[in-house]
Amino acid sequence: MRRNRNTSLDTVVTDFLLLGLAHPPNLRAFLFLVFFLIYILTQLGNLLILLTVWADPKLHARPMYILLGVLSFLDMWLSSVIVPRIILNFTPASKVIAFGGCAAQLYFFHFLGSTQCFLYTLMAYDRYLAICQPLRYPVLMNGKLCTILVAGAWVAGSIHGSIQATLTFRLPYCGPKEVDYFFCDIPAVLRLACADTTVNELVTFVDIGVVAASCFMLILLSYANIVHAILKIRTADGRKRAFSTCGSHLTVVTVYYVPCIFIYLRAGSKSPFDGAVAVFYTVVTPLLNPLIYTLRNQEVKSALKRLRAGRRDVDGEK
Repeated sequence: MRRNRNTSLDTVVTDFLLLGLAHPPNLRAFLFLVFFLIYILTQLGNLLILLTVWADPKLHARPMYILLGVLSFLDMWLSSVIVPRIILNFTPASKVIAFGGCAAQLYFFHFLGSTQCFLYTLMAYDRYLAICQPLRYPVLMNGKLCTILVAGAWVAGSIHGSIQATLTFRLPYCGPKEVDYFFCDIPAVLRLACADTTVNELVTFVDIGVVAASCFMLILLSYANIVHAILKIRTADGRKRAFSTCGSHLTVVTVYYVPCIFIYLRAGSKSPFDGAVAVFYTVVTPLLNPLIYTLRNQEVKSALKRLRAGRRDVDGEK
C-alpha cells in the first residue's frame, strides 16, 4: 500500500506546482529556445501535412493518407498539451497549475496519446495489407472501413483518458503539491495522494503498460511479415527503398513505444531519468512524425509540388 502520511487530511489541495525538467540555470535561455523551436516546427510540419492530405484528391481518398492526416492532427494537439508547459518552465512565470487544469492535462494527454498508440497499430496493419496482400487490399482496407477504425481509436482513447483521469483525481490530495515532473502525469501525481494507490498502479500497469506493449508487439509482427515480403522483391533498388521506409517507420514507433512502456510498466518508480525519457514520446515523436512518415514520402512530395504549381497558376491568372 502506498500512502502519503506526512500531511493532514484537513488540507485540501486546490492547485499543483509543476517543478518541470531539471536543468542547469545557465542553460535556461538555450533550452527555452530549443523547445520553442521544436514546438513551432512540430506545428508547422504537421499542419503542412494535414493541409496537403486534405487539399489533394489523390491523397485524402486513400486509407494510408487518411491515417497520416489523423496522425498529424493528433501530433499538433498532443504537442500543444505538453510543450507549452515545458517552455513555461524556463521562464520566470508561475509554475502553478489549477487542480482542474492538472486533471484536464492528464485526461487530454492520455486521450490523445492512447489514440495515437492505436493509430500506429492501424498504420502498421495498413502497410501489412498493402505490401503482403496487395490484391485484396482494396477490399480489406477501404476508405469507409478506415474511417470506422479511426473513429474506434478515438472512442477507445477517450474512454482510456476518462478512466485514468477519474481514477487519479478521485483520490484525496492534502499536500505536498509539488509535482516533480514537467506535466501532470499519473505516476508523478499519484505520489502526492493521501490514500492507497495500489488499485491505480495496477490499472496503470494493465491499461497503459500492457496495452502499449501489446500494440508494439502487433506492430513488430506486422513489420516482420512486411520484411519477409520485401525479401522476395527481385530488384535491389526496390528492396532498398522498402527497407528504408520500414526502418524509418520502426524508428519513430520505437521512439514512442519503448519510453512509454518504460515509464508505465514502472508506475511506482521515482527514477530521476523518467522525465528525460518521457521527453521522447511527448516532444520528439510529434516532431519526427511529419519527417519520417510523410515528407520522405514520394507521393506527398508530388502532392506538395502540385499544390505549389496550382498556387503559381492562380497567382499568374491574377
